[in-house]
Amino acid sequence: MKTLIPTNMITGFLGVGKTTAITHLLKHKPQDEIWSVLVNEFGEIGIDGAMLKSVNAHVREVPGGCICCVAGLPMKIALNMMIAATKPDRILIEPTGLGHPEEIINTLLGEYYDRVLDLRATITLIDPRKLSDSRYTENANFQDQIAVADVLIANKTDVCGEAEKHAFDQLLASFEPPKQAAFWVEQGRLDAAWLDFPRADHALNNPQHHRKNPLSPQRELYNAAIRLPEGEPFVRRENSANGFYSCGWLFQPDIQFSFTLLFGWLSGADFLRAKAVMHTNEGVYMFNAENGVLSVNQIPVQSADEILDSRIEVIDDKKIATNETEQVLMSAILK
Repeated sequence: MKTLIPTNMITGFLGVGKTTAITHLLKHKPQDEIWSVLVNEFGEIGIDGAMLKSVNAHVREVPGGCICCVAGLPMKIALNMMIAATKPDRILIEPTGLGHPEEIINTLLGEYYDRVLDLRATITLIDPRKLSDSRYTENANFQDQIAVADVLIANKTDVCGEAEKHAFDQLLASFEPPKQAAFWVEQGRLDAAWLDFPRADHALNNPQHHRKNPLSPQRELYNAAIRLPEGEPFVRRENSANGFYSCGWLFQPDIQFSFTLLFGWLSGADFLRAKAVMHTNEGVYMFNAENGVLSVNQIPVQSADEILDSRIEVIDDKKIATNETEQVLMSAILK
């Protein structure tokens, strides 16, 4: 019998740096091992798969809501196809920051997967600065992501002060039984050895709290990649659930944006979360913004065949002015 596949869920709320952490792990994995990543995003336009392109990861995306819904069907289909196609030595699962970790874990422990997967530690990332913000601390998803953690990671600690560090220490001290481990990191620099902490059962404050949000009949159940209609320069997709809203755009690869205009707009954009992979006049860039704080990284492109389509997703806890946002994007296109 083949050895069970070590599997970890890496979770955390919007903008905490999950994709950055997974990218770091993939860059430092054993060279002779195949690691595959299942990515779930709240928005309809998948962004994280494009962001992981720089590390040549085996990625399968499930955009458009929480993968635990519809009795876990989108997740099961995507996971089964990924295992069959890549035969991985390890699997990392990145749920949406608005996801429900308990049901994902239940699916991974359920019939069939108990003979395929070795479910190890759930790693939860926290930005300690959010521990004083009631929008996060009172959010049921945020609470449950912390509760299911076997290993709790304080990320972005290079921008934390003493008060934030004290708040994280207080949080750690509140758990009974205590977490197996906790670490302070900068820029998602996880140690791959932390993945091998064992998984434990955890009591949640909000079990089954979420309202089911079944996929519409028109939506694909797996790898729901949005494709552009022939002759159309771009497509727009929107989603909403549980008090959050998203809007995403996908543009043809031959459309080029002004790097300066995108940078200026996203630096001050009033969204809870924005992320993008954009073809600009200065190269292909990843833009990552949280509450107006922007980070930018270039994606190496070796040839014209590798030039990506451009895609951007914004998420907020209030309705998004989609037409006005689209006009800003249109004005950043170079003629």
